[in-house]
Amino acid sequence: MSVLTGANPRWSEPGSLARQPKEVTIRYDGSAAKAALIVNAHSRTGGRAFEYARDRLRELDVPLHAAYPLQDASRLVETVESAVDDGHDLIVLGGGDGTVSSVVDVLAHREVPMGLLPLGTANDFARTMHIPDDLDAACRTIARGHVVDVDLGLCGGNYYVNRASAGLGAAVAQHMSASLKKRVGALAYPVATVQALRKHRPFTATLEFPDGDHEPMEFPDLLQVSVANGRYFGGGQVAGPDAGIDDDTLDVSVLRQGSPLQLLSVMRELRTGSSTDSKLVTHVQTRSVDLRTDVNLAINVDGELVATTPQRFTVARNALHVIAPPTWTDGE
Repeated sequence: MSVLTGANPRWSEPGSLARQPKEVTIRYDGSAAKAALIVNAHSRTGGRAFEYARDRLRELDVPLHAAYPLQDASRLVETVESAVDDGHDLIVLGGGDGTVSSVVDVLAHREVPMGLLPLGTANDFARTMHIPDDLDAACRTIARGHVVDVDLGLCGGNYYVNRASAGLGAAVAQHMSASLKKRVGALAYPVATVQALRKHRPFTATLEFPDGDHEPMEFPDLLQVSVANGRYFGGGQVAGPDAGIDDDTLDVSVLRQGSPLQLLSVMRELRTGSSTDSKLVTHVQTRSVDLRTDVNLAINVDGELVATTPQRFTVARNALHVIAPPTWTDGE
């Protein structure tokens, strides 16, 4: 038995253990007729995982008709689009959060479910969906799980699964190089955060709520504003005590400047989900929010800088179909 220990994922040899939103949960019954395996082989462990996953999925009777190990991540979108257009009714995607986020624009509001093999550094979306980081277990989830509907966030016209942020989060994304991820793995997030904090300049933000569920809010001297769709982000931080990916709400968190000790305390709370309104943090749940800042800021959407402020964020209800473990019932 060959097992990769330490960093995710782990695996053992085969043989071991018109687009319209859908408003109801689909139950996977193993009836997919034509599946495509698309792996970001350039991701941290993608190259080593592709052949194993291809053989194991076939052994588990997942009907793979095509398998693509992509060395160039820029081809992910066109490859998924082509697979869907060719009639594949299940897309098995191997990669991290950035890989997932880059293709959800193709899969949003389409009757093609996604199976996920978590091969990234943080795998926050997989964590939210309770998809195991063990590659054999992830393959078995695809073969034996069921499809659930989950929400997507919308930053303007960009769909996302985990979180969008302005301020520190965007600066962290700028410091998260591929070489840093390969060198230190999950520690890349705290390392990049320290680097970003050294260069951060406070900003002022105004939040307005188109649905009228909250009064407008203005915050000076800020470190970050984040708008989360999923439960986890940033390598296991929790968006809010009640955050879920199927609750038809966004979790907006506003983080003010503070002393190093205060910020360390907040970061600890974010790891446990206990962070609520405090001197440094304001948390709001809503379906739609307009974010304006005193200077135009880059927006980090699931690790990629794809927009700038001002920007509107909304929920795309039940927009993505994902194969989850049989025990998964909600986003908690």
